[in-house]
Amino acid sequence: MRSRTLPLVLTAGLLAGCTGTDDGSGGDGATVTLSAPGEQLTLVADEDPAAASVSTSRALFERSGVAVVADADDRAGTLLGSSAAVGLGVPLLVVGADAEPLTAELERLGATHVLAVGEVELTAEEREVLAVPASAEAVEQATGLEFAGDEEVPADGDAPAVAGLTGDPVVALRGEEPAPGGSVDGSLPPVERADPLEDVLVLATGESVAGIATARAAGAQVVLTGTTDPRASADVVSALAEAPNASVVALGAGFAAEEGLDWKTATAATGEQLPGGGQTLFPGRLIVALYGHPGTSSLGLLGEQDLDGAITRAQEVAAPYEEVVDTPVVPAFEVIATVASSSAGEDGDYSYEAPVEQLRPWVEAAGEAGLYVVLDLQPGRTDFLTQAKRYQELLELPHVGLALDPEWRLRADQVHLTEIGQVGVDEVNQVITWLADLTRENALPQKLLVLHQFQLRMLPGRESVDLTRDELAVMIHADGQGAPGDKLATWAALRAGAQPELAWGWKNFIDEDLPMLSPAETIARVSPTPQLISYQ
Repeated sequence: MRSRTLPLVLTAGLLAGCTGTDDGSGGDGATVTLSAPGEQLTLVADEDPAAASVSTSRALFERSGVAVVADADDRAGTLLGSSAAVGLGVPLLVVGADAEPLTAELERLGATHVLAVGEVELTAEEREVLAVPASAEAVEQATGLEFAGDEEVPADGDAPAVAGLTGDPVVALRGEEPAPGGSVDGSLPPVERADPLEDVLVLATGESVAGIATARAAGAQVVLTGTTDPRASADVVSALAEAPNASVVALGAGFAAEEGLDWKTATAATGEQLPGGGQTLFPGRLIVALYGHPGTSSLGLLGEQDLDGAITRAQEVAAPYEEVVDTPVVPAFEVIATVASSSAGEDGDYSYEAPVEQLRPWVEAAGEAGLYVVLDLQPGRTDFLTQAKRYQELLELPHVGLALDPEWRLRADQVHLTEIGQVGVDEVNQVITWLADLTRENALPQKLLVLHQFQLRMLPGRESVDLTRDELAVMIHADGQGAPGDKLATWAALRAGAQPELAWGWKNFIDEDLPMLSPAETIARVSPTPQLISYQ
């Protein structure tokens, strides 16, 4: 399958809007007209809360005879204003340092009546402004709403509380202390609610509470992302997959800096989830892997039992880590797909390339059992990219990554075990480009690319490894063996001056480490905590 490229529309609160002459009222009631964005992806990325509220209103509302207004710095007014807006089905706008964008938006909406909630000063010519305190009783009197009780919102819970509001019944949101009631001079006209925009999905980072309220007032589904990469959240991936034809609104200032938001959103919409959830690897999980080659016990733990036994053993090896880390633990296979050979073979590359048909049952069964899989390459005298392409059909599976082992990358005059191999950065970057392109073209979750290293000379020019491709998580895997002190010294040497974007892995050797660190010791002594721990 191939990914869609989504058209991107930027809305901005300071842009001039269409100004109509309709007063927004339908006889005795105020009318509301909604409109889903015309593009599949719309970006609302204003940093200013007032501008963000205006931009969200522009994205979803064509007309609204009534609008709710609060002050951007008045939490009580914004929370209760959110309840009022969702209950009425009208936008919530907030006043910032510059009132002009709000005034222009009220004009565009054709709003003839404004409900000003809380500590807000608003002068709106040619509009009736009904000011009420941030009191549920006062808002009920002014609007005719009947709140289904009130809800105290914790200090860090504004966005989730507003995202969870429904129009009927609607609860009155408040801070820690209920606001005192007050007299209300007048009431709003009845609001004729529009049919909800059920085909709109809003991805919100949570910065614009008013924007979230406006989206809920329009009937759009709101999913809080926690990040600006939609692939990172299992909830976002599920929501996008369940609404494949929805117009998506990305609400949050951070989305402006998220490169590739269009293809990342399209990838998330496939619904594919990595073992452990979501479509990005780190942070968010610890992978614990059995290393080896199927059917060959001398090459590692993986081959010491049959397929079913290997799955069970991988799960058993990973299980103790659940007691010592806070992140989900994902068992895995690291399968040596091409094995360094003492003989040149028919192709003269000193590497045995396992047939895809031999590896496929292991790869597919692992995925069905919730394991991640890494295909490891020991290329001998050929190059990594040539070997990687042999396994393209396996790498097109969502739970399969790739590992390059420079120890076994030979020059034309070398043979194995006479000296440690190495690979230049240009060859590594060729693999990165190919694998990243493959991942994007097939709308696959992020893939792990492991670079094994236990000597600095194994990856000359490592500082120039391409870490710009978000399709991949590139990892340095410290796979030396020996006493813990020596291994930790190697770990420190490899990490010195490393690019901060790199992920990190560690290997425990069952027989060669003297002694081998236990799971608890591995987590306690290896700092920072590795994101992949493999066993050989």
